[in-house]
Amino acid sequence: MVRLPLLSAALLVLTQLGTVQAGAALPPSTSCQVFPADNIWNADISAMPVHPRSAQWLSSMAASTTNLHPDFGAPPYGFPYNIVDNTHATVSLTFQYASESDPGPYPVGADTSIESGSDRHALIINRDTCKLYELYALAGSGSSWTAGSGAIFPLGSDLLRPLGWTSADAAGLPIFPGLVRWDEVQAGSITHAIRFTAQQTDQSFLWPARHQAGTAANPALPPMGARFRLKASYDISHFSAQTQVILRAMQHYGLILADNGSNWFFSGTQDAAWPDSLLTELKTVPAAQFDAVEESSLMIDPNSAAARSCALGASNGTGSPRSWWQVAPAGCGAAGSGRRWWAIPSVTPAPRRVIPWWGR
Repeated sequence: MVRLPLLSAALLVLTQLGTVQAGAALPPSTSCQVFPADNIWNADISAMPVHPRSAQWLSSMAASTTNLHPDFGAPPYGFPYNIVDNTHATVSLTFQYASESDPGPYPVGADTSIESGSDRHALIINRDTCKLYELYALAGSGSSWTAGSGAIFPLGSDLLRPLGWTSADAAGLPIFPGLVRWDEVQAGSITHAIRFTAQQTDQSFLWPARHQAGTAANPALPPMGARFRLKASYDISHFSAQTQVILRAMQHYGLILADNGSNWFFSGTQDAAWPDSLLTELKTVPAAQFDAVEESSLMIDPNSAAARSCALGASNGTGSPRSWWQVAPAGCGAAGSGRRWWAIPSVTPAPRRVIPWWGR
């Protein structure tokens, strides 16, 4: 009988249980992780229970008559992002919603690529510090710049924004970690949740969201932070290999509701390499093939995005996931506290854009 070393044996157990966590792919030309592997953005939620309000939320988003819509492609569609280093000049910005914005300074300038349309998001990663800078409604030139709001995220940290604060997104979450990227599709794996929008949202938010921009106080509407998963029973085998990469991510990592917008529009990077055939295939996926997921049992600390691993089982009682020698198939199958924050006084704006049905 071959005896494995203790560490190897432990890894074998974890692998068989599907518990080895893999972080999201590094942004091109950087060595920066996109949040730690235990971050909720990087959590596999394929085994989580369906949320009790799933049917209501799907109905409010017209899931029975709507297909997915990839809100990205070749320019001008999708989110451009910028990679800079410490040599890039930084500027201080004037914010419309300064009380909920990180003061900076921010590495913006004439070379900064900005999202097309009215939202004018700018996403910037400093490869030397591994900090993500995100801005909403960015405008300016020279040393004079303004924005609606700004948020800075250290990519090595699980710390969430202060409760009730917005970001460059209505949910108070980062945008970049939820983007579908062409380099990930080419590599054959997406291991993070995907950002998407809904036309009407509740005036509440669920962890890990920090902010709401709801149209009504109505629990039949999905709150910011709600997570949705493509059903495992949905057959993706007839799609192209590249489209399957995205759909498989939706089955394992799902979608996170992050802003108001057109129903079932999900986000990706602006890239001329996106094939039209892939985008066309994605538009055939029925939204009715999704369920809302109850993921509150993954929360360790309400102010942290660190998540328990489902396969690793419940907490060991100290607020941390169990160590490998305490592995037990328990803890994540049942619903947790479902902690929900209701409307918190905020100076930030209510719903933003809604793309008309005839838009791309």
